[in-house]
Amino acid sequence: MIASKSLVSVVDDDQSVREALPDMLRQFGFAVQVFSSAEGFLASGYIGQTRCLLLDVAMPGMSGPDLQEELRRRRQPIPIVFITADTDATLRPRLMEDGAVECLFKPFSHTALREAVRAALGQN
Repeated sequence: MIASKSLVSVVDDDQSVREALPDMLRQFGFAVQVFSSAEGFLASGYIGQTRCLLLDVAMPGMSGPDLQEELRRRRQPIPIVFITADTDATLRPRLMEDGAVECLFKPFSHTALREAVRAALGQN
């Protein structure tokens, strides 16, 4: 299944997000893996298969931006779409400057999610 569909990995400490996003992403035609922490994603065998990372900004332990930096250090260039409940107006420009494809503010629409993931996968 993963070989025929682009794998989108979701990393978010919020259980409701981890339950809702996979169904939505599967409806869009993507394969999905879900992780409750950045450390869990790093320990998984899915880094090399992941074509897009939906990544929460603020999590206990390693944050989303910390994971982005760790992937950069490991030379694992995975397109990242950040998701956040933080309403700081300076956050999105900083994340985009650091290489994120998009930063979606919770709650976001199905359309915004689909467009962000498609942009990350180069399918616009």
